[in-house]
Amino acid sequence: MKVLITGASGFVGTQLCVRLVERGHQVTGVAQRARPTATPSQVHYIVADTTQPGSWQEAVADQDVLINLAGASIFRRWTAKTKEIIYQSRILTTQNLVHAIPEGSSMTLLSTSAVGYYGSRGDASLTEEEPHGSDFLASVCVDWESAAMKARAKGARVVCPRFGIVLGKTGGALGQMIPAFKRFVGGPLGNGRQWFSWIHMEDLIGAMLFVMEKPAIEGPVNFCAPHPVRNETLAQVLGKLLRRPSFLRTPAFVLKLALGEFGSVLLEGQRVFPAVLLRHGYVFRYPEIEAALREILKA
Repeated sequence: MKVLITGASGFVGTQLCVRLVERGHQVTGVAQRARPTATPSQVHYIVADTTQPGSWQEAVADQDVLINLAGASIFRRWTAKTKEIIYQSRILTTQNLVHAIPEGSSMTLLSTSAVGYYGSRGDASLTEEEPHGSDFLASVCVDWESAAMKARAKGARVVCPRFGIVLGKTGGALGQMIPAFKRFVGGPLGNGRQWFSWIHMEDLIGAMLFVMEKPAIEGPVNFCAPHPVRNETLAQVLGKLLRRPSFLRTPAFVLKLALGEFGSVLLEGQRVFPAVLLRHGYVFRYPEIEAALREILKA
């Protein structure tokens, strides 16, 4: 198939480009940054600001699948300006992508969302049927998904993968956590009781390919492992595998002082389950956290 990816230079986009090329698909990558060295030469690469209309949109009409991964990182201190960047980078890109889809299209749009859609829900078990939360991240996800769903009016099949925390070898959350553990200062955040809904990069890519090829799947899909863990469990397992202590907690007030509103988000969490993927028969390669981390950390 012909596949266009926005956010192609990011943590997920770079690896997804590699896998799609390996599977024989024709891939067009669009991103604001120059082509990453890991991106296969077979990928037709376009450098563009997708929050702005432009010539990059001309590539959309010829595709079978659109994968929308674009969005500024949330892993930083939130100010009014950074929150605007987080919001606009997602909503405007999605609107521009949908605008470029031709009327009467039969293409598939996989437009990313996140488990932040659900807000902070304590120990509640959350599947795709649950309502959205009311905090900033939830409002971003609601508007993000709403912008994507407008492609249905043009005939497209729309899926909104709600990503959990992506665990992989080359960055993401572990890229920030592992150095702390190696310096003997790793441990839980706050009381460590908040839920951590995660997914191994291999399963994220596997689920993306699975959904691409399953026309019966539409709407929101939780992209997270079937066994979420508490933050303290994640810290214990990571410490065990790295042979480092995992008892040094980061106090809640320190996180809030350093990261503002985002610090509060890290102290909360969601206990999310991939009901749609399991119902349609997706088999996770890494359903348990220890096996997932062991594979990522191996030499």
